[in-house]
Amino acid sequence: MSFYPRLPLVALALVFLHAAYAQPPILQGTKSGEQVYKTVCVACHDSGVAHAPKFGDRAAWAPLIAEGQHVLTGHAWVGVRAMPARGGSAELTLADFARAVAYMARGSGGNWKDPDSTLLLQIVKEADKRLVTSIKEQQAMQRELHNLTKTAK
Repeated sequence: MSFYPRLPLVALALVFLHAAYAQPPILQGTKSGEQVYKTVCVACHDSGVAHAPKFGDRAAWAPLIAEGQHVLTGHAWVGVRAMPARGGSAELTLADFARAVAYMARGSGGNWKDPDSTLLLQIVKEADKRLVTSIKEQQAMQRELHNLTKTAK
């Protein structure tokens, strides 16, 4: 039997194989939490610069872990306290970032798992809420500056 009659079966098998290993877009990322920590997060979370909780410091991480995985990760993703958005790495995907936060929490007393698509959607919603609040605060500051400019003339 020649190969050509089997071609449709081979193509169908490849489609199913791809579907079995394809990740939903929200889960796409290529790095483990440990890899991201070692390349991005370590700069601040190893030394504690700008009051960043040090990796492994259970006392410092306990109140952050208590916030909940989706809340802490969502807030950190958009920037919180002295931490810049995306941990200062514009190339970092949300999935990779979230795995790094989970890795640091696990190493500091938490029992967080790497996020699945459901948890990542919760993180997205929390990050969006934080952004909306931040934008409103910045717009209020901008209005205040415009008012000061008007009264200074």
